[in-house]
Amino acid sequence: MTIPKQVVCEVKGEYAPKSAQEGDAGSDLRASEEITIPSKGRCLVPTGISMAIPIGYVGLIWPRSGLAVKHGIDSGAGVIDSGYRGEIRVLLFNHSDVDFKVVKGDRVAQILIQKVETPQFIQVETLDETERGAGGFGSTGK
Repeated sequence: MTIPKQVVCEVKGEYAPKSAQEGDAGSDLRASEEITIPSKGRCLVPTGISMAIPIGYVGLIWPRSGLAVKHGIDSGAGVIDSGYRGEIRVLLFNHSDVDFKVVKGDRVAQILIQKVETPQFIQVETLDETERGAGGFGSTGK
């Protein structure tokens, strides 16, 4: 088996992302301070880290499944571009009926580093016809 070349991301800060198991797609992001997410509310949780993601890659922020199932905590707005060098903060939503306390060092989300293509967009007057056409949400279901 050939091991693929690893992508290197430089990380500045106390809690560098870390995978729980070898081969995991995501690496855990940790909170750098204590914060409370109100019931049915949202909050930006600081991680205290910044990263240098290589050009041609993106960091995608995803929820931790355990937090989602056990506490109703979800994440959103998670695209970290390769040119961004500021602190990574995680937008967390609390869908539960009780406030959720995040303690410094808690794993709050995960980041996936993925290769991306940068398309060239060409403006045209018409598009080719397809079977689906302009059918939107739910149009392919029964």
